[in-house]
Amino acid sequence: MKKAAIILCSFLICSNLQAQPSAQIEQTPVMTLGVFHFSFPNLDAVKTAEEDKISVLDEPWQSEIIAIAKAIEEFRPTIIAIESNPSQQSRIDSLYQLYQAGKWELTTNETQQLGFRIARNLGIDRIYCVDDMGMQYDNILNLFADSTRLSALEHYFLNSHYRHITLRERGRVESIIDDILFYNHPDQIRESLSIYLLHPFKYEESPGDFTGVDWESGRWYNRNLRIFRNVQRIERAPDDRILMIVGYDHLNLLNLFFDTSLEFEFVSPLPYLEKVKDL
Repeated sequence: MKKAAIILCSFLICSNLQAQPSAQIEQTPVMTLGVFHFSFPNLDAVKTAEEDKISVLDEPWQSEIIAIAKAIEEFRPTIIAIESNPSQQSRIDSLYQLYQAGKWELTTNETQQLGFRIARNLGIDRIYCVDDMGMQYDNILNLFADSTRLSALEHYFLNSHYRHITLRERGRVESIIDDILFYNHPDQIRESLSIYLLHPFKYEESPGDFTGVDWESGRWYNRNLRIFRNVQRIERAPDDRILMIVGYDHLNLLNLFFDTSLEFEFVSPLPYLEKVKDL
């Protein structure tokens, strides 16, 4: 009876929501700028060989980054969010305050090269940390604590015909502008999500179970939903405009969330970036 009541209640709530006219909610423009990680930490699926790494502090990379920042500033963001965990907020606050005072040299990280630079140029007082690593199911945590089960997963991965797709390598960056244009294109974003539906998404410990699905649910889907929720938590005024600087793979879910949300209006960075390319 209890289960039936819950189902009925859910049905009534959904029916009531569908019957109501869409409420007029003030939408906040959000631009997501997908980038590769300028410091090349190699923590993601896409790796960069040591000989292919560049120093974004050198030319011509610095001039390109400055041009990208200047172009994105035309969006006139009033809030900047970055791919850093909220636990790092006080550290980011301190470093940004030093940079505002002319007492800090920007490191290679894109958070500073783009986030700090754009924020100071526009007189923005704070940069918000919105990253999260997601939450895993207990069965996945147990898997990673069991060497035998983990070994079976690794064997599956190393012998999968999807391995060459999921363990991608990035060549040397020839143009930061070209790379960022590429990563923010809708076709590339769509292809990026398709990879997350291949492997290890399809891994099963026993035929018919959802081990891979559960893993990706926490590792990627839950993570990006939490990032989105952190953006929702930022207090904003009716005239605010948000710029989010994030690793480009996150665009395959975050763009969808912002585009379909009643609270936000998704803004593509492509028209702004293409102006840089035309210079």
